[in-house]
Order: sequence, then C-alpha cells, then structure tokens
Amino acid sequence: MALGVLVLLFPPRPASRGLLRNCWEQLRQKLLQTRPGFPSSPWEPALAIQGSDAFAGPANDTSGNKEVSSLLDSIYWMAAPKNRRSIEVNRCRRRNPHKLIKVKHNIDICPECGHLKQKHILCGFCYEKVCKETAEIRRQIGKAEGGPFKAPIVETMVLYRGEKPSEQDQGKRIIERDRKRPSWFTQN
Repeated sequence: MALGVLVLLFPPRPASRGLLRNCWEQLRQKLLQTRPGFPSSPWEPALAIQGSDAFAGPANDTSGNKEVSSLLDSIYWMAAPKNRRSIEVNRCRRRNPHKLIKVKHNIDICPECGHLKQKHILCGFCYEKVCKETAEIRRQIGKAEGGPFKAPIVETMVLYRGEKPSEQDQGKRIIERDRKRPSWFTQN
C-alpha cells in the first residue's frame, strides 16, 4: 500500500474544525483496520494534501544550492477584491467630472483659411500649407546646390513672382519661386 505525503499548512477555522476532526477519525480507523499496530498520533491535521515526493524533496538550483521547495513557492499570489463593486459605484467612478472631456471656450475662426482653431495657436490647415511650401523651397535649394555638403555660408532669400531683390539682398543666395507669394508667408 502506497501512502502519499501529508502537508500541513494552517489551522482550520472554528466552523470547519469539527468536519476535519470527523474526517481524521475516519482515516485513522481505516488505517487501523488495514494495518493493525499502526501508531496513532496525538495531533490532528489542519489541512492535509496528498501529493508526490516533489514537495518534500530538495530542489536543485543552477548555482548548485540545494533548497527545500515548498508548496507556497509555486503559487501565484494575486489581489482579490473582498466585495463586488455595485453598478452605481462603477458608473460614479467612470463618469467622474474630472475624467470627462473639458469643454473648450477658446475656439476661434482662422482669418486665413476659415477653419476652426484654438486662440493663440497656429491653425493646423495653415501649418500644413507652410510645411508644403517650405519642403518645395528646400527641394529647390537642394537642386541648386548639387549636394548636402555644398551649401554656401551666405543667407538665403526667397523671391516670388513679381519681386525684385533690394539693395540689402546683395551678396545673399536668392531662390526664385514661380508663383504668387502666399499671404501667410511674409517678406522680411
């Protein structure tokens, strides 16, 4: 007859103590009937688990240390709520005024394109136009230079259709664009 390993973990609650005492008595009587002369122990188990010899044997580490592993080492401990949150509490938490989207009162119309924008902030549509125009100017500068390491040290001046360089622009690199100057692109 093979017996498993008994592992004692913690004492039972007062309500289940009687049930465990009855189970222990039945187990002891069965053992005494099958094996006469089996020594009876004076203690009662709090909780008995039948398992393999892995619980009682030493565990080998990669570093060579032999430690006794326990059943509690292989358990993932997680927090569990004691009570269920009610629907009212959940809704109050989710719809808290601090979590709701704030109403913005600083919305204005862009004077250039007519789209809505925040006051004191550049309009997104106008910014896209500025980025496209700047990319075109950079492409044109790249074609004129012939490479990234051939840039002159002088300042660059952008002239649109119908504009002529002034006396201050003498000695500067001039890039000419064959289109009308946009209203948002001011001349320096």
